[in-house]
Amino acid sequence: MNSLATTFTEPRRGLALTALPAFAGLALLAYALTSSGYLVTVLGIAAIYGIFCTGLNFFMGYTGQASFGQSAFAAIGGYGSAILCTDHGWEPLLALTAMMALSGVVAFVVGYPTLRLRGHYLAMATFALGLIAYEITIEWTDLTQGYMGYSGIPPLGIGGYELPNEKAQLVAIVILALIGVWIASRLRHSRFGRALAAIAGSEPAARALGIKVSRYKLLAFVVAGLYASAAGSLFGHFVGFISPEVFGTSMVVQSFTMLYLGGIGTAFGPLIGAVIVSLLPEALRGLKEMQDVAYTAILILILIFAPKGLSGLVSLLSQPRETAEGE
Repeated sequence: MNSLATTFTEPRRGLALTALPAFAGLALLAYALTSSGYLVTVLGIAAIYGIFCTGLNFFMGYTGQASFGQSAFAAIGGYGSAILCTDHGWEPLLALTAMMALSGVVAFVVGYPTLRLRGHYLAMATFALGLIAYEITIEWTDLTQGYMGYSGIPPLGIGGYELPNEKAQLVAIVILALIGVWIASRLRHSRFGRALAAIAGSEPAARALGIKVSRYKLLAFVVAGLYASAAGSLFGHFVGFISPEVFGTSMVVQSFTMLYLGGIGTAFGPLIGAVIVSLLPEALRGLKEMQDVAYTAILILILIFAPKGLSGLVSLLSQPRETAEGE
């Protein structure tokens, strides 16, 4: 009898736990849309980081490679959209698309020689890419305005119609983030994704199976660059201002924290991690001097008890429990 009850209750329990993050996200979005503008701004930036981390997850989580330089493509997207829209009157969506195309080309050109490196050599090379892009945003003042940053960037819009306020922009960004997750998930379960999984498992074994490792790694790097560029453009249009600090090393550190906290290699992990890492400091603001200590302690505890991230923890809890024999 117990076995029969477990047969029916375990699937329901697993379904409820799997749907829990989605319900929590919808509740949080609904609350933000009925509250102050500050929470809307925080969630909007979190969703943008979720897009950035989804691309990073595609290259690191699905392909098993290391990249510390995705901020370079975010800078291309952010500054490119700012310049095209502010100085040349382009529509935001058209500028975003154009910068994604440019970032894809740059990722291909840079990735072709860089991805022949492995391990920490690849990590250092991509980190150098991010540093070079950061220095360009500072020194090329005629184009980027240096430390002064770029202001007056128009909000998101389609066909000459600008979204009226931050709440409308938040809804649009969340929809784009979910579309990004869906596309990444579809690619992961395609023939392309299975090849990436084989590369992540063992590159020599993947080569033995006839998989062109260099080609697939390069394509994954380009996909990650497209996501990063879109995130950079969206940040500029949502906030209305960008500066070199936005695309500095802090972006790399924060995105890695989001990725591992949410669950690297999972579909919704990057988005979950981005929301948690963005909201946690705001929730702990009342602790004042102890805010950083509490924030660090919570992150450490999460990583200890959920080493595969929060998304991985939900997947683990949703699995059916084995019943003892003879029950």
